[in-house]
Amino acid sequence: MLFDRVPMNILVVGGAGYIGSHCVRQLLAAGHRPVILDNFVYGHRAAVPAGVSLHEGNLGDAPFVRRVLEAERIDAVMHFAAYCYVGESVTDPMKYYFNNVVATLHLLQAMREAGVRRFIFSSTCATFGIPATLPIHENLPQAPINPYGQTKLDIEQVLKALAVAHGLSFAVFRYFNAAGAAEDGSIGEDHAPETHLIPLAIDVATGRRPHLQLFGTDYPTPDGTCLRDYVHVDDLSRAHIAACTRLDAPGTQLFYNLGTGRPTSNREVIAAVEEITGRSVRVVESPRRAGDPPALFADSAKACRELGWVVKFPDIRSIVATAWRWHRAHPTGFGDR
Repeated sequence: MLFDRVPMNILVVGGAGYIGSHCVRQLLAAGHRPVILDNFVYGHRAAVPAGVSLHEGNLGDAPFVRRVLEAERIDAVMHFAAYCYVGESVTDPMKYYFNNVVATLHLLQAMREAGVRRFIFSSTCATFGIPATLPIHENLPQAPINPYGQTKLDIEQVLKALAVAHGLSFAVFRYFNAAGAAEDGSIGEDHAPETHLIPLAIDVATGRRPHLQLFGTDYPTPDGTCLRDYVHVDDLSRAHIAACTRLDAPGTQLFYNLGTGRPTSNREVIAAVEEITGRSVRVVESPRRAGDPPALFADSAKACRELGWVVKFPDIRSIVATAWRWHRAHPTGFGDR
């Protein structure tokens, strides 16, 4: 298989961002050669490992991307460069359609022109909207309730069409809640603005924020707060690498949900942060946010069965522990904002 060659050249689009930067390190550890393309709107230069080839630019610039693909002799592309704030997608949908859909189409066009036929796409459980049943398996109907989820579903449909028309081979990973940090504490989660619950709670625990807004306490869940499936960022990365071995045949179409299958409430996350840090987290209860389903958690049996995917961080405490290690060592994040 192609991926058995060492090294394999993989273009990591958004490789200086949160999930992309972790995947770059996993690729290096596996003996392969990642190449980063990032525009640094949300990514961090400090997250780029020394010696890794870096190209600064936009994925929507098809001629530029094609030059990178050809010059670096790219075998496969991993695409992480999407805007992903659900609330912002509701208030500014054009921003999301231009970046997540239009720019991705230009990326796919550049790949076609350069003869690159393997693509791994970072999708989301938000494509399922409010699911009819739980846990969520791959064949449930997809009905997004926000523009972010819709833009991801739009690209999933495009990939299906390209597989039939041009033999594109692809894997789509529908993430649940990516969380945590590298085990060695070298990189972690640093967004601006930060909207994810674990780093926000840690910021309150360390005194960087006065309180945590808890959105919605009246959901039909055991403690009234949202239930989510938190999956460690390195576990996600390992699934991407495993999928590369299955993209040799032209027109291959793979879809996987990635989560632990363990629903965790917002209050349980806060309690885990307090336990791991040994500090209290002041909470201010607020109304629900638009576009937040009551519960989302995965059935990832297909990824485990077909990819041999094994979750190394199965519970919220183990995930929070890695996040705390990063934040404690980097109290101001990467320090490049």
